[in-house]
Amino acid sequence: MATTTAYGITGFGGYVPRWRLERSAIAAAHQWMAPSLKGLAKGQRAFCGWDEDSITMGVEAARDALSERPRKGISRVTFASTTPPFADLQNATIVANALSLPRHIRTLDIGQSQRAGTSGLLAALSDGSAETLFVASDRPRGKPASVQEIGNGAGAAAFTLGTDGVVAELLGSASESAMFVDHFRAADGQYDYFWEERWIRDEGYMKLVPPVIAAALAEAGVGAKDIQHFILPSSFKGIATAVARATGILAESEADALTQSCGYTGAAHGLLMLAHVLERAQAGEHILLAGFGQGCDALVLRVTDAIAQARPRRGISGALADALKTDAYLRLAVNEGSIDPDWGMRAERPVKTALTEQYRSNEQISHFQAGHCRACGTLQFPQLPFCVNPACNAPSSQFDQVALADAKARVMTFTADWLSYHPAPPLYVGFVQFDNTARLMMEIVDVGPSGLEVGTPVNMVFRIKDMDRVRQYPRYFWKATPSQA
Repeated sequence: MATTTAYGITGFGGYVPRWRLERSAIAAAHQWMAPSLKGLAKGQRAFCGWDEDSITMGVEAARDALSERPRKGISRVTFASTTPPFADLQNATIVANALSLPRHIRTLDIGQSQRAGTSGLLAALSDGSAETLFVASDRPRGKPASVQEIGNGAGAAAFTLGTDGVVAELLGSASESAMFVDHFRAADGQYDYFWEERWIRDEGYMKLVPPVIAAALAEAGVGAKDIQHFILPSSFKGIATAVARATGILAESEADALTQSCGYTGAAHGLLMLAHVLERAQAGEHILLAGFGQGCDALVLRVTDAIAQARPRRGISGALADALKTDAYLRLAVNEGSIDPDWGMRAERPVKTALTEQYRSNEQISHFQAGHCRACGTLQFPQLPFCVNPACNAPSSQFDQVALADAKARVMTFTADWLSYHPAPPLYVGFVQFDNTARLMMEIVDVGPSGLEVGTPVNMVFRIKDMDRVRQYPRYFWKATPSQA
């Protein structure tokens, strides 16, 4: 149903992991038994670092969308993913907590559907009653030597929804539910099982999607040729082109599928493409977003004049440009869980998380807040019961909270440790000096082959600090990463 109030997308952003594997490296690794992969070996695919998952990607996408926007008005956070790290621990709450959002907000997870991203966004836009942060994040895995392994990617997109400064409004929509199984993954499975591509294309996309698009266009009162940006994500090449031709949408309206530098990111992919389109969309243009999977959703959006003031600080384009390219196929295989190498005895250390202390220290751990002593001005992290300044010793009740997540900082000292266990050796650690005078020992990630230098600017990123593989519990914290801005 079309919205009847001035409610819509007010901000947008995204995130793509920095690690990019040359597809030629994947094809070369399987040349001995799957030589046909060579025909798919163009470009790179994005993949998560060992300390990244759907939650950490979602947090970074949300930070990009929120940027300097006030966060106090947000009353709902929705997290859509088919690859969440938790089955019954609410992932949206972890995202909201990392963003230091108010505790009285409503949080919701959406999953178990290839259309989790588009259906969730449609539901949020159709509701139109609250300022919402909508995040879609996914990292679909592919079995080694499969077409999915070489074609998939990882990424997240985030949107703020509300009535203040709407940049894209919903004009019309349509949906259809159909028990058409193109691929599936069991609840405890790691990889999807795919049916034959021609069947999926001819009986699925080509018969189910066009009528839904026609219905959405009719409700919006927009002609097919009036669509400037057509988004239909698919892991199969040529699907969007064929659907556009069948529905009368101009060929030049087809949006960049982000194939060459990212790969297909599952339930999040349509929203990554939408965030990418909004980066360059002009006022008055129309966007058609469709999502496929056991039916179809179609949304018709109109870009408003406010788009000129709503560009994200990095966006999908910035994330795609900020790449660490590698030809090490085994790095992908290890990070995706395809192989489990022998890390040696040092990897056997216990990493059980003390959930009680995690809760008590939440403001420091998740919010990444330092204490500013009102008595002497010392900024300190971690925060102790008394000021660390020996000439002060004021109690922590006299501390003000200062967020470090977005504070500017530089590398003060560092070392590259090859002896300690680390899933992406070497382990870079060192002191990070913040411009606001805070100084602390931090792990530095995504360093790349060029290494580090003293004085290198760094950004803070929300990552997995440790993974308890016995209980399958990731412990999250903040790390530093070299700034490319």
